[in-house]
Amino acid sequence: MNSTIELIESRLPEMSKGHKAIAGYILENYDKAAYMTASKLGEETGVSESTVVRFTMELGFDGYPYFQSALKEELKSKLTSVQRLNYTERFEDDSAAVRDIMRGDMENLKDTIANLDDEAMSNAAKAILKARKIYIMGLRSSSPLSSFMHFYMTLLFDDVIHIHSNSTNEVFEQIMPITSEDVMIGISFPRYSQRTINSMEYAKKKGAKTIVITDKDNTAMTEYADVKLFAKSSMASFVDSLAAPLSLINALLVMLGMHRREHIVSSFEALETLWSQYRVYEVGRDRNTSMEDEQP
Repeated sequence: MNSTIELIESRLPEMSKGHKAIAGYILENYDKAAYMTASKLGEETGVSESTVVRFTMELGFDGYPYFQSALKEELKSKLTSVQRLNYTERFEDDSAAVRDIMRGDMENLKDTIANLDDEAMSNAAKAILKARKIYIMGLRSSSPLSSFMHFYMTLLFDDVIHIHSNSTNEVFEQIMPITSEDVMIGISFPRYSQRTINSMEYAKKKGAKTIVITDKDNTAMTEYADVKLFAKSSMASFVDSLAAPLSLINALLVMLGMHRREHIVSSFEALETLWSQYRVYEVGRDRNTSMEDEQP
Protein backbone atom coordinates (compact mmCIF):
# COMPACT_ATOMS: atom_id res chain seq x y z
CA MET A 1 0.00 0.00 0.00
CA ASN A 2 1.40 3.41 -1.01
CA SER A 3 2.01 6.06 1.61
CA THR A 4 0.05 9.29 1.53
CA ILE A 5 3.11 11.16 0.25
CA GLU A 6 3.65 8.60 -2.51
CA LEU A 7 -0.05 8.84 -3.41
CA ILE A 8 0.19 12.62 -3.78
CA GLU A 9 3.33 12.31 -5.90
CA SER A 10 1.71 9.77 -8.22
CA ARG A 11 -1.40 11.92 -8.76
CA LEU A 12 0.49 15.23 -9.14
CA PRO A 13 0.71 15.34 -12.99
CA GLU A 14 -3.08 15.05 -13.40
CA MET A 15 -4.04 17.63 -10.76
CA SER A 16 -5.59 21.02 -11.35
CA LYS A 17 -3.62 24.20 -10.67
CA GLY A 18 -5.16 24.68 -7.22
CA HIS A 19 -4.63 21.07 -6.22
CA LYS A 20 -1.03 21.18 -7.44
CA ALA A 21 -0.43 24.16 -5.16
CA ILE A 22 -1.75 22.17 -2.20
CA ALA A 23 0.23 19.07 -3.18
CA GLY A 24 3.44 21.05 -3.65
CA TYR A 25 3.14 22.64 -0.22
CA ILE A 26 2.44 19.30 1.48
CA LEU A 27 5.35 17.57 -0.25
CA GLU A 28 7.74 20.31 0.84
CA ASN A 29 6.28 20.91 4.31
CA TYR A 30 4.53 17.66 5.24
CA ASP A 31 5.72 17.92 8.85
CA LYS A 32 3.88 21.25 9.21
CA ALA A 33 0.89 20.47 6.97
CA ALA A 34 -0.08 17.46 9.08
CA TYR A 35 -1.04 19.80 11.93
CA MET A 36 -2.75 22.51 9.91
CA THR A 37 -6.51 22.93 9.66
CA ALA A 38 -8.01 22.80 6.17
CA SER A 39 -8.56 26.56 6.43
CA LYS A 40 -4.93 27.24 7.38
CA LEU A 41 -3.61 24.98 4.61
CA GLY A 42 -5.80 26.82 2.12
CA GLU A 43 -4.48 30.15 3.39
CA GLU A 44 -0.87 29.00 3.00
CA THR A 45 -1.45 27.77 -0.57
CA GLY A 46 -3.76 30.52 -1.81
CA VAL A 47 -6.87 28.38 -2.27
CA SER A 48 -10.19 28.07 -0.47
CA GLU A 49 -10.89 25.69 2.40
CA SER A 50 -13.41 23.82 0.21
CA THR A 51 -10.68 23.28 -2.41
CA VAL A 52 -8.48 21.67 0.24
CA VAL A 53 -11.31 19.35 1.27
CA ARG A 54 -11.98 18.37 -2.37
CA PHE A 55 -8.25 17.74 -2.82
CA THR A 56 -8.24 15.15 -0.03
CA MET A 57 -11.44 13.51 -1.28
CA GLU A 58 -10.02 13.14 -4.79
CA LEU A 59 -7.10 11.30 -3.23
CA GLY A 60 -9.61 8.77 -1.88
CA PHE A 61 -10.12 10.04 1.66
CA ASP A 62 -13.57 10.59 3.21
CA GLY A 63 -12.63 14.12 4.14
CA TYR A 64 -9.83 16.33 5.44
CA PRO A 65 -9.74 14.85 9.00
CA TYR A 66 -9.10 11.37 7.56
CA PHE A 67 -6.34 12.68 5.30
CA GLN A 68 -4.76 14.58 8.20
CA SER A 69 -4.90 11.50 10.44
CA ALA A 70 -3.18 9.36 7.78
CA LEU A 71 -0.45 11.97 7.31
CA LYS A 72 0.15 12.22 11.06
CA GLU A 73 0.43 8.45 11.32
CA GLU A 74 3.13 8.34 8.66
CA LEU A 75 5.08 11.16 10.27
CA LYS A 76 5.59 9.18 13.49
CA SER A 77 8.06 6.88 11.78
CA LYS A 78 9.60 9.35 9.32
CA LEU A 79 10.43 12.53 11.19
CA THR A 80 13.77 13.24 12.79
CA SER A 81 13.98 14.42 16.39
CA VAL A 82 14.66 17.97 15.22
CA GLN A 83 11.55 17.95 13.01
CA ARG A 84 9.52 16.62 15.93
CA LEU A 85 10.80 19.43 18.13
CA ASN A 86 9.39 21.94 15.65
CA TYR A 87 5.86 20.84 16.65
CA THR A 88 6.16 22.91 19.81
CA GLU A 89 5.76 25.97 17.58
CA ARG A 90 2.04 25.20 17.28
CA PHE A 91 1.47 25.95 20.97
CA GLU A 92 0.53 29.49 21.90
CA ASP A 93 2.01 29.28 25.41
CA ASP A 94 3.08 26.86 28.17
CA SER A 95 -0.46 26.37 29.44
CA ALA A 96 -1.74 25.46 25.98
CA ALA A 97 1.07 22.93 25.55
CA VAL A 98 0.38 21.22 28.88
CA ARG A 99 -3.34 20.87 28.26
CA ASP A 100 -2.94 19.78 24.65
CA ILE A 101 -0.45 17.06 25.55
CA MET A 102 -2.55 15.76 28.45
CA ARG A 103 -5.71 15.76 26.34
CA GLY A 104 -3.77 13.80 23.73
CA ASP A 105 -2.84 11.19 26.35
CA MET A 106 -6.50 10.88 27.35
CA GLU A 107 -7.54 10.37 23.73
CA ASN A 108 -4.86 7.71 23.27
CA LEU A 109 -6.18 5.85 26.32
CA LYS A 110 -9.77 6.05 25.08
CA ASP A 111 -8.74 4.79 21.64
CA THR A 112 -6.72 1.92 23.14
CA ILE A 113 -9.63 0.82 25.34
CA ALA A 114 -12.10 1.04 22.46
CA ASN A 115 -9.93 -1.18 20.25
CA LEU A 116 -8.60 -3.53 22.93
CA ASP A 117 -8.39 -7.17 21.80
CA ASP A 118 -9.45 -9.22 24.84
CA GLU A 119 -8.51 -12.50 23.15
CA ALA A 120 -5.01 -11.24 22.37
CA MET A 121 -4.57 -10.11 25.99
CA SER A 122 -5.69 -13.54 27.19
CA ASN A 123 -3.37 -15.31 24.75
CA ALA A 124 -0.45 -13.18 25.86
CA ALA A 125 -1.12 -14.04 29.52
CA LYS A 126 -1.36 -17.76 28.73
CA ALA A 127 1.91 -17.73 26.79
CA ILE A 128 3.73 -15.94 29.61
CA LEU A 129 2.31 -18.24 32.29
CA LYS A 130 3.49 -21.32 30.37
CA ALA A 131 6.99 -20.00 29.62
CA ARG A 132 10.16 -21.39 31.18
CA LYS A 133 11.94 -18.06 30.77
CA ILE A 134 10.54 -14.63 29.95
CA TYR A 135 12.59 -12.23 27.85
CA ILE A 136 11.56 -8.56 27.79
CA MET A 137 13.03 -6.05 25.36
CA GLY A 138 12.33 -2.36 24.75
CA LEU A 139 15.03 0.04 23.62
CA ARG A 140 15.39 3.81 23.36
CA SER A 141 12.07 5.56 24.14
CA SER A 142 10.51 2.17 24.93
CA SER A 143 13.18 1.41 27.53
CA PRO A 144 11.14 2.84 30.45
CA LEU A 145 8.23 0.59 29.45
CA SER A 146 10.37 -2.55 29.43
CA SER A 147 12.00 -1.55 32.75
CA PHE A 148 8.60 -1.03 34.37
CA MET A 149 7.36 -4.37 33.07
CA HIS A 150 10.53 -6.20 34.15
CA PHE A 151 10.36 -4.78 37.69
CA TYR A 152 6.90 -6.23 38.33
CA MET A 153 7.43 -9.42 36.33
CA THR A 154 10.28 -10.39 38.65
CA LEU A 155 7.76 -10.39 41.51
CA LEU A 156 5.53 -12.76 39.57
CA PHE A 157 8.06 -15.12 37.98
CA ASP A 158 11.42 -16.61 38.90
CA ASP A 159 13.23 -16.32 35.56
CA VAL A 160 12.74 -12.98 33.83
CA ILE A 161 15.46 -11.50 31.61
CA HIS A 162 15.51 -7.80 30.77
CA ILE A 163 17.40 -7.20 27.52
CA HIS A 164 19.00 -3.78 27.39
CA SER A 165 22.22 -2.86 25.71
CA ASN A 166 24.13 -0.23 23.79
CA SER A 167 25.44 -2.58 21.11
CA THR A 168 23.90 -5.14 18.78
CA ASN A 169 26.39 -7.83 19.79
CA GLU A 170 25.46 -7.54 23.47
CA VAL A 171 21.76 -7.82 22.60
CA PHE A 172 22.25 -11.08 20.73
CA GLU A 173 24.47 -12.45 23.47
CA GLN A 174 21.58 -12.01 25.90
CA ILE A 175 18.91 -13.63 23.73
CA MET A 176 21.12 -16.38 22.27
CA PRO A 177 19.98 -19.02 24.86
CA ILE A 178 16.27 -18.53 24.07
CA THR A 179 14.41 -21.76 23.28
CA SER A 180 10.98 -22.96 22.19
CA GLU A 181 10.00 -23.16 25.87
CA ASP A 182 10.49 -19.42 26.35
CA VAL A 183 8.59 -16.27 25.50
CA MET A 184 9.94 -13.06 24.01
CA ILE A 185 8.14 -9.75 24.65
CA GLY A 186 9.21 -6.97 22.28
CA ILE A 187 8.13 -3.38 22.90
CA SER A 188 8.62 -0.63 20.34
CA PHE A 189 6.80 2.41 18.99
CA PRO A 190 7.65 4.76 16.09
CA ARG A 191 10.37 5.18 15.22
CA TYR A 192 10.65 1.37 15.55
CA SER A 193 13.90 -0.03 16.91
CA GLN A 194 15.68 -2.20 14.34
CA ARG A 195 17.48 -4.12 17.09
CA THR A 196 14.17 -5.03 18.70
CA ILE A 197 12.80 -6.16 15.32
CA ASN A 198 15.91 -8.29 14.70
CA SER A 199 15.65 -9.82 18.16
CA MET A 200 12.01 -10.72 17.58
CA GLU A 201 12.99 -12.38 14.32
CA TYR A 202 15.73 -14.37 16.06
CA ALA A 203 13.41 -15.48 18.86
CA LYS A 204 10.80 -16.58 16.32
CA LYS A 205 13.36 -18.64 14.41
CA LYS A 206 14.40 -20.33 17.67
CA GLY A 207 10.78 -21.40 18.22
CA ALA A 208 10.02 -19.09 21.14
CA LYS A 209 6.56 -17.63 21.59
CA THR A 210 6.72 -13.98 20.56
CA ILE A 211 4.56 -11.17 21.93
CA VAL A 212 4.71 -7.62 20.60
CA ILE A 213 3.49 -4.44 22.25
CA THR A 214 3.30 -1.68 19.67
CA ASP A 215 0.94 0.86 18.07
CA LYS A 216 -0.48 -0.88 15.00
CA ASP A 217 -0.47 -3.98 12.80
CA ASN A 218 1.28 -4.63 9.48
CA THR A 219 4.63 -3.12 10.43
CA ALA A 220 8.10 -4.59 10.81
CA MET A 221 7.41 -4.89 14.55
CA THR A 222 4.45 -7.24 14.06
CA GLU A 223 5.99 -9.39 11.31
CA TYR A 224 7.41 -11.97 13.72
CA ALA A 225 4.76 -11.76 16.46
CA ASP A 226 2.54 -14.66 17.55
CA VAL A 227 0.50 -12.34 19.77
CA LYS A 228 -0.03 -8.65 19.03
CA LEU A 229 -1.04 -6.09 21.65
CA PHE A 230 -1.79 -2.57 20.44
CA ALA A 231 -1.79 0.72 22.31
CA LYS A 232 -2.19 4.16 20.77
CA SER A 233 0.92 6.29 20.85
CA SER A 234 0.87 9.79 19.41
CA MET A 235 3.77 12.08 18.67
CA ALA A 236 3.95 14.82 21.29
CA SER A 237 6.74 16.94 19.82
CA PHE A 238 10.11 15.23 20.41
CA VAL A 239 8.51 13.24 23.24
CA ASP A 240 6.46 10.12 22.47
CA SER A 241 3.14 9.73 24.26
CA LEU A 242 3.46 6.43 26.14
CA ALA A 243 0.56 6.80 28.58
CA ALA A 244 -1.61 4.22 26.78
CA PRO A 245 1.20 1.63 26.32
CA LEU A 246 2.06 1.91 30.01
CA SER A 247 -1.60 1.40 30.93
CA LEU A 248 -1.79 -1.66 28.67
CA ILE A 249 1.30 -3.17 30.33
CA ASN A 250 -0.14 -2.39 33.75
CA ALA A 251 -3.37 -4.21 32.83
CA LEU A 252 -1.43 -7.24 31.57
CA LEU A 253 0.58 -7.36 34.81
CA VAL A 254 -2.61 -7.33 36.88
CA MET A 255 -4.02 -10.16 34.74
CA LEU A 256 -0.89 -12.20 35.36
CA GLY A 257 -0.99 -11.39 39.07
CA MET A 258 -4.51 -12.82 39.28
CA HIS A 259 -3.13 -16.16 38.09
CA ARG A 260 0.02 -16.01 40.24
CA ARG A 261 -1.58 -14.88 43.49
CA GLU A 262 0.08 -17.48 45.74
CA HIS A 263 3.49 -16.79 44.27
CA ILE A 264 3.21 -13.04 44.57
CA VAL A 265 1.94 -13.22 48.16
CA SER A 266 4.96 -15.34 49.06
CA SER A 267 7.29 -12.93 47.26
CA PHE A 268 5.87 -9.86 48.98
CA GLU A 269 6.00 -11.46 52.43
CA ALA A 270 9.71 -12.21 51.97
CA LEU A 271 10.38 -8.78 50.50
CA GLU A 272 8.55 -6.93 53.27
CA THR A 273 10.80 -8.65 55.81
CA LEU A 274 13.91 -7.60 53.89
CA TRP A 275 12.65 -4.07 53.29
CA SER A 276 11.94 -3.66 56.99
CA GLN A 277 15.27 -5.15 58.04
CA TYR A 278 17.32 -2.94 55.74
CA ARG A 279 15.09 0.15 55.99
CA VAL A 280 14.39 0.27 52.26
CA TYR A 281 11.33 2.47 52.76
CA GLU A 282 10.81 5.35 55.14
CA VAL A 283 8.81 4.46 58.23
CA GLY A 284 6.44 7.30 59.05
CA ARG A 285 6.80 8.90 62.50
CA ASP A 286 3.82 8.66 64.82
CA ARG A 287 2.17 12.07 64.72
CA ASN A 288 1.15 11.66 68.39
CA THR A 289 4.77 11.41 69.48
CA SER A 290 5.72 14.62 71.25
CA MET A 291 9.02 16.42 70.88
CA GLU A 292 9.81 15.53 74.54
CA ASP A 293 9.47 11.83 73.74
CA GLU A 294 12.17 12.17 71.08
CA GLN A 295 14.72 13.77 73.38
CA PRO A 296 17.61 11.47 74.42
